[in-house]
Amino acid sequence: MSFAEELLALALGVAQEAAALVREHATREVLVAATKSSDIDVVTAADRATEELIRRLVHDARPDDAFLGEEGDDVAGTSGVRWIVDPIDGTVNFLYGIPEYAVSIAAEVDGEVVAGVVVNVARDIVYAGHVGGVATRNGVPVVVRPPAPLAHRLIATGFNYTRPVREVQAAAAARLLPEVRDIRRTGSCALDLCRVAEGALDGYVEEGVHAWDHAAGGLIARLAGAQTLVTVGAAGTEAMVCGPRHGFAELVSAVRSAGFLGE
Repeated sequence: MSFAEELLALALGVAQEAAALVREHATREVLVAATKSSDIDVVTAADRATEELIRRLVHDARPDDAFLGEEGDDVAGTSGVRWIVDPIDGTVNFLYGIPEYAVSIAAEVDGEVVAGVVVNVARDIVYAGHVGGVATRNGVPVVVRPPAPLAHRLIATGFNYTRPVREVQAAAAARLLPEVRDIRRTGSCALDLCRVAEGALDGYVEEGVHAWDHAAGGLIARLAGAQTLVTVGAAGTEAMVCGPRHGFAELVSAVRSAGFLGE
């Protein structure tokens, strides 16, 4: 077993335990515990409890590793391995009872993501992959959609929680919409990337993302035949584009022309 496979095995076990905890919280009343960038950017008690569980399980198994999580302080390490975690990607969906949220766990070695797991919690679907292997959905290999003209591509996006960035994104989405088959907004970056991987989407673009949103899903998409670009969005924050390698340059050009990306 390679080192990447070992890290993936740990990530899978931890993600399954974390998903079980999220499901447990979903059976109770979900309450907002705090807000972050704006009063609509929420954190629930489940986010915090799930990240605490993931941190503890990872530390118990690999105490010298670094840790980057959405809801807690960064932890430095000495092993060269860093875990990048979003305990609930799609918190607003979780808050409203919409079954579109995920546990996302990635392992990075010397700056390169080598293993990733994304669990669609409500639907009990596990996406996974490691460097040197293939992307899988519940253990079955997946690949991106075949080539299609831009006008026949289904593209996912998302919206930031601060008004100035949202205004830029909304205008860009309006300009892109006539050029593609349609646009979807599901509310989870990690799941959107996995849907590119399994061929359920032709592409994804969003500004305002962070490493914990896309580290695992981005790796899974690349292993399935996608290409990813992390760059600066038109509003000045981090943006990501993902799509099948075939036609990727055309996708980047289209979202740039629409106004999603900076110059």
